[in-house]
Amino acid sequence: MRKDTIVIREIEREDNPKIAKAIRSVLIEMGVPKVGTAYEDEALDCMTETYDSHLKAYFVVEDGGEIIGGAGISPLDNYEGNVCELQKMYFMSEARGRGIGSKMMARCIDFAKQSGFDHCYLETMPYMDDARKLYRKVGFKSIDKPMGNTGHYSCTVWMLKDL
Repeated sequence: MRKDTIVIREIEREDNPKIAKAIRSVLIEMGVPKVGTAYEDEALDCMTETYDSHLKAYFVVEDGGEIIGGAGISPLDNYEGNVCELQKMYFMSEARGRGIGSKMMARCIDFAKQSGFDHCYLETMPYMDDARKLYRKVGFKSIDKPMGNTGHYSCTVWMLKDL
């Protein structure tokens, strides 16, 4: 994988099965439970439709026509307040350790700010050390309990960033 072939762009309809496959394979690789996590989300199979709103966006990482990761921003479900959620940020192994995560975070946070959100929330797993390191690097701080109700009850690490 060469850096000059990497493109971060908004998702397109034909990306739906590719990003669903990529996310599920990363979740399996990481040993994430299939219940109470993004693995079982109905949205995984229809990401373009799920993020088709002015306050939502999903971006994919493309390398030579292959989708190797992605991340999205959406208003936090079941929460009153001006908070968005960083959602479904996963990268295939060939995308990791190359600075792509930092670029994706910048793209998502820029979208969240432009959309007028005050805070960005996320949920993750305690053993996803590299992900948590990246989140802290861009200003996310751990919080004591979940916000809203995402349905991801197996995710036990909650973080928040002021925008």
